[in-house]
Amino acid sequence: MQKYDIAAYIWPAYTGDERRTRIFWPEGMGEWQTVKSAEARFPGHEWPRKPLWGYVNEADPYVMEMEINAAVEHGVNVFIYDWYWYDNRPFLENCLNDGFLKAKNKDRMQFYLMWANHDATTCWDKRTFDDCEEVVWSGKVNRQQFETVCHRIIDRYFTQPNYYKIDGCPVFMIYELQNLMDGLGGIEATRDAVEWFRGEVRKAGFPDLHLQHTKWGNGAFNVSGVDHAEFRPSSEVIEAAGFDSMTSYQFVHITDMNRDYRDVLVNVKKSWAEMDTYNVPYYPHVSVGWDNNPRHRRLAYPIVRNNTPEAFKEALVMAKEYVDSHSLAAPLITVNSWNEWTETSYLQPDDRYGYGYLEAIKEVFGE
Repeated sequence: MQKYDIAAYIWPAYTGDERRTRIFWPEGMGEWQTVKSAEARFPGHEWPRKPLWGYVNEADPYVMEMEINAAVEHGVNVFIYDWYWYDNRPFLENCLNDGFLKAKNKDRMQFYLMWANHDATTCWDKRTFDDCEEVVWSGKVNRQQFETVCHRIIDRYFTQPNYYKIDGCPVFMIYELQNLMDGLGGIEATRDAVEWFRGEVRKAGFPDLHLQHTKWGNGAFNVSGVDHAEFRPSSEVIEAAGFDSMTSYQFVHITDMNRDYRDVLVNVKKSWAEMDTYNVPYYPHVSVGWDNNPRHRRLAYPIVRNNTPEAFKEALVMAKEYVDSHSLAAPLITVNSWNEWTETSYLQPDDRYGYGYLEAIKEVFGE
């Protein structure tokens, strides 16, 4: 086994097998439709880019067998699947259920889930992104829906032998704490729901749940669940809600990305130092880059510059040093991402850098 767990997020929209995706991407190939239509916005802009593996269907187990092998051979040994629940039913599960979990070599790779409980808006649709951001489905759930979600997660995923665990506890990440509290009715109701979830996980035969928070900035949370009458600092709320650890999803949530990648890293390192003041441990995160222009019809900022594989390698070394200098329960580093093409933050090989980002991981973490 390798010394570090390198966990790459997966955006499971590169498939046409989920019929509800057609309202955003009517061509029936998921968000590959948006990637294919991307164009340069100014001289020197690094788009369009093309995937070396082609516009593959990641709900195909044969495709995922190839991707699993490529990931593991370069040091990525965990996938974090973005997981969605809208309109009281799951959304975009096909890549996980039909692709990854049916791959013959799935045991080479561990996985866990990040509940992307943000609202689904028209920002996924390039035709409407620049003009409005209307909510299609709310990411909030009430207690009954929360319990339905938890039982589905426990029964279908925690029981998989390759589900990622820390100290024997299945790891489950929640993306938007504010949405969770708003749906459940405030901080006390959220803590009660989390404790219920833990009890159900223990009933299923696990020592406990490892609940992970997706850390954004350091702003306060509205904890009332009803209005905006009571705010508490994030350090207090994350602990009070019952989270066991934190990580991040994207550098863009931490600092200004409209500059040179190495300048971004200076601020990222400072934000990691701030995490040391929290009572909940932080697992370091590295993003490949940021440029959301493929989803736009007009030029949009921020756009990170010079996020070459060499600069990305420096970020990986920084994350490795963080893990080595902290007494964490697992040697976990999260990476954005395996395939966020429309945000220009992916490890998959392209026609610009080839396998450069994957090779950077192999150079830093290869045994």
